[in-house]
Amino acid sequence: MKDEPPPRFPWLWLLPGLAVLLGTTVWGIVVYPELPERLPQHFGPDGVDAWAEKSVAAAFVPVFVQAGVMVTMAGAAAATLRVRTREEAAAAGPESAWASLLNRPGSRASALRVAKATLFLGFCIGLTTAAACAVMWRPEARTDVPVLLLPAALLPVLAGTAVLIVVALRDRSAGGRAGTR
Repeated sequence: MKDEPPPRFPWLWLLPGLAVLLGTTVWGIVVYPELPERLPQHFGPDGVDAWAEKSVAAAFVPVFVQAGVMVTMAGAAAATLRVRTREEAAAAGPESAWASLLNRPGSRASALRVAKATLFLGFCIGLTTAAACAVMWRPEARTDVPVLLLPAALLPVLAGTAVLIVVALRDRSAGGRAGTR
């Protein structure tokens, strides 16, 4: 089997994550002038337990993290599309010992599904970051944390992780055949 060219990067699947990043950035810029002099930096079940002096760096930590996650997820998706699939590796002949340790997608179609699921997870992590911003960017320094913050923060990440796991398991159970959905 001749190596197929990698699928095109699924830019449309990156757009929702970038939209959340843009929205969070604009939101932060708008609320920054009204933020108190002390900003929450960590919160747990008992509320806010760490504070930082107001600065652009302290206020925009969630945005920087969100941007880093999006770059990482886009890079992982691009790498997934470029790696030699199990089908291609098997057709190429015996692999070296280290190359067989790679968790390769079964086919190019599978690689594209995994890349899309990875970008979806990046979007979900962005939603979680936005939920954290709802506590950090309040106009007054409060120690309480809304009761629904934990579910609002965890549900998107759990959903994105579940989708990625299902896609990966489906690839494994189908043997990565190109015609499987």
